[in-house]
Amino acid sequence: MVHQEVEILIVEDSMEDAELAIRALKKHNLANKIVHVTDGAQALDFLFAEGEFEGRDKKILPRVILLDLKMPKVNGLEVLEKIKADPATKSTPVVVLTSSAEDPDIKKCYALGANSYIVKPVEFGNFSKTVSDIGLYWMVMNKLP
Repeated sequence: MVHQEVEILIVEDSMEDAELAIRALKKHNLANKIVHVTDGAQALDFLFAEGEFEGRDKKILPRVILLDLKMPKVNGLEVLEKIKADPATKSTPVVVLTSSAEDPDIKKCYALGANSYIVKPVEFGNFSKTVSDIGLYWMVMNKLP
């Protein structure tokens, strides 16, 4: 498995949340190449080099995926399930970063293979710190196969 170029894939339909996450990661120099997609279908197209991403080298995987659950077209649970079911992508870390603190969502995500489940803080400063902490762990401290 090759982990280069794209360091973080952000799957988030809220432009505001995505921009805050990108700003926090860049401010702390935690990622050089971030790709943001706005729905689950686009995320799957990116990962599996289909649709608008056809021709992309699908061996080049993100070091971590930040995945929202509540999204249009294909929801985060379906995206997670497809990522973890495919041998080519199943070892890519997926951090669910969502507003849902519902126990069934948490249990389902872990059952499907999520590496972490984090409820988005509502307050801007806390959100920014949470994202930078995620980036620090997954980009600097965590070692990939």
